[in-house]
Amino acid sequence: MSDDKLVCVTGGSGYIGSQLVSLLLSRNYTVHATVKDLNDEKETKHLEALEGAESRLRLFQIDLLDYDSIVAAVSGVSGVFHLASPCIVDQTQLLNPAIKGTNNVLRAAKAAGVKRVVVTSSVSAITPSPNWPADVVKDENCWTDVEYCKQNGLWYPLSKTLAEKAAWEFAKENGLDMVVVNPGTVMGPILPPTLNASMLMILRLLQGCTETYENFFMGSVHVKDVALAHILVYENKSATGRHLCVEAISQYGDFAAKVAELLPEYNVPRLPRDTQPGLLRAKDASKKLIDLGLQFIPMEQIIKESVESLKSKGYLS
Repeated sequence: MSDDKLVCVTGGSGYIGSQLVSLLLSRNYTVHATVKDLNDEKETKHLEALEGAESRLRLFQIDLLDYDSIVAAVSGVSGVFHLASPCIVDQTQLLNPAIKGTNNVLRAAKAAGVKRVVVTSSVSAITPSPNWPADVVKDENCWTDVEYCKQNGLWYPLSKTLAEKAAWEFAKENGLDMVVVNPGTVMGPILPPTLNASMLMILRLLQGCTETYENFFMGSVHVKDVALAHILVYENKSATGRHLCVEAISQYGDFAAKVAELLPEYNVPRLPRDTQPGLLRAKDASKKLIDLGLQFIPMEQIIKESVESLKSKGYLS
């Protein structure tokens, strides 16, 4: 086994993390996956059930704010995929773990001599960005407006933006080889026993919710594509910088209309066409990942597989 095939995935029990661990195992990687509580079956059981887990998966309990707890998980690995991040709306619970936690993981990775770190950021570090030119499609050069987020109490985009900016600063100052993936609203099959925020979005829509997620939506993406994107930017040493990861830049209104079209049996509300004011649509927005060979699963399939998974898990009748 080459050294490059031994990696650590922080947040391994989460929605994206579980898919990434599964895909890595299927590609003969040995994985150190981190969880918050080794005694909680909701975090461990679905990982231990993955094919290849018995021989090539090792679970580690870490606290993002405790540097020493991270050291053992990254010891001896060649690559680190940093996915662990809070997804809560309370300001105090969000900012510190997101920023300090990322810094702790990068410090531990640097000390362990890790060859490459892949950090999972979000489109929430790209939008809301009201000062971006109105006639230019948003891309990896676009950053969320920090002051706008502070003024409007948008703590999640603020946390993602500050954490990513701090990560780039650390990588630059310490000569750490780092790349970033910025996924949109991630949907598709659910591996963990709990529902994540983005799958809750489609569930709420099917239940008649009229929220439009004005400052939070930039397009949907299949969870398997997000996992694959992480591996592509890890394995391709030519990959640098940020990587927008969406099937297309679209409006939430487009998504809701497609759900209504595919699932007429549900009472999906009619939303305005433009739910994200000023957001320009684009089919090939994730060009950097497309150039690395990623063929994105289309919105129709994302919706179908999401609904099938919600039904099989008992969230939808």
